[in-house]
Amino acid sequence: MADYDYDVLVIGAGPGGYVAAIRAAQLGMKVACAEGRETLGGTCLNVGCIPSKALLHGSELFEEAHDGTLAKFGVKTGKVELDLPTLQGEKVGAVKELTQGIEFLFRKNKVDWLKGYAKFTGPHAVDITGKTVTAKHIVIATGSSVTPLPGVEVDNDAGIIVDSTGALALARVPQHLVVIGGGVIGLELGSVWRRLGAKVTVVEFLDQLLPGMDGEVRKEAGKIFKKQGMELRLSTKVTGASVKGKKATLTLEPAAGGAADTLEADCVLVAIGRRPLTDGLNLNAIGLVPNARGQIETDHDFRTAVDDVWAVGDVVPGPMLAHKAADDGLAVAENIAGLTGIVNHDVIPGVVYTTPEIAGVGLTEEAAKERGEIKIGKFPMLANSRAKTNREPDGFVKIIADAKTDRVLGVWAIATVAGTMIAEAALALEFGATSEDIAYTCHAHPTHSEAIKEAAMAVRGKPIHM
Repeated sequence: MADYDYDVLVIGAGPGGYVAAIRAAQLGMKVACAEGRETLGGTCLNVGCIPSKALLHGSELFEEAHDGTLAKFGVKTGKVELDLPTLQGEKVGAVKELTQGIEFLFRKNKVDWLKGYAKFTGPHAVDITGKTVTAKHIVIATGSSVTPLPGVEVDNDAGIIVDSTGALALARVPQHLVVIGGGVIGLELGSVWRRLGAKVTVVEFLDQLLPGMDGEVRKEAGKIFKKQGMELRLSTKVTGASVKGKKATLTLEPAAGGAADTLEADCVLVAIGRRPLTDGLNLNAIGLVPNARGQIETDHDFRTAVDDVWAVGDVVPGPMLAHKAADDGLAVAENIAGLTGIVNHDVIPGVVYTTPEIAGVGLTEEAAKERGEIKIGKFPMLANSRAKTNREPDGFVKIIADAKTDRVLGVWAIATVAGTMIAEAALALEFGATSEDIAYTCHAHPTHSEAIKEAAMAVRGKPIHM
């Protein structure tokens, strides 16, 4: 048997990569992780999920103080002012704590961090900054990068036309922020800067926000964001952008074609999605060819077409979500160790961390109808005791069940804590629960999660509180 430097080499230290590395080490293998970024954690911890949530939380607190929400509950604050450098400092602190936490876990589990970007020289070998490293198994976990928009050039340093990384680091609150793309990233970051005082316009090519989510949820989300003051330019495409001084001018056209017009802003966020990141891996050296969407195809166990080369996370087909990547990482390490690592990609929850939050798991109503007859139960948050006492009336819970078996096929929620609530729904789907199972499970009172119980009861036509 050939001698290798490592049993497992993971390329990339994002949620998929670092989890795979740690789990493989826990299972007794000699493991290294190649990462060229100065800190571990990938996009998620450094310039994605984590810093955005710090800004979302801070902006929520500012808005509650600034718009009178706290005063409504008897909390008198006096004049409220924004200290943006302090808010950005909190974000930096949170990122530092978590990325250093991954370093600690690497040391604890004896995972070697090989600092540099890896490129294949063979199926069991990579080059990292001029040094050859070999491994019996190599896991590709390089994640994804921002999808560029033709005709719109991003320059994060200038701070006028930015991507998500630039939008997290703005040194001032824009007067007018235009968000190109009505998906999760655009709406979350647009929400941050709207709360902090910016006028926000969202330009979306499709006729509704949040592609891929349940149709009724998408429609309701549009109403909520409009009520919050966002301007929505739906069914609209951006065909070009120019920068003059400290202003950007966008050229817009109807998605279906028609006369063009222009839109001026002092900041533009390009957030039209992400694409698999395989640049620089030198996949040709091992004969691995990405599919038409740039993804690396794998089998159920995350094996690629090349023996002993595996892939997980955003670089493979499936939802580009940190928690999905982490589960992939767990599973691939267990499969390499000869165990059975499984990820049910039909039960991956998705969350939009706006206010209220938007979450879903399983099938949309549209997808479920294509498979057969369904039953639907809905319950409004307006009728939920905890939402009412908190003065959080927006949203609803929707449960989609098979009409014959009553098995739950999908759950969708708009609520202030929908991201937390959806975990119960994911567990229900994973274990094949029926709506009756949820309806007859006792839920603590008063909690937002009671809306899930009531929606389940509504599937059978008997909610109590409406």
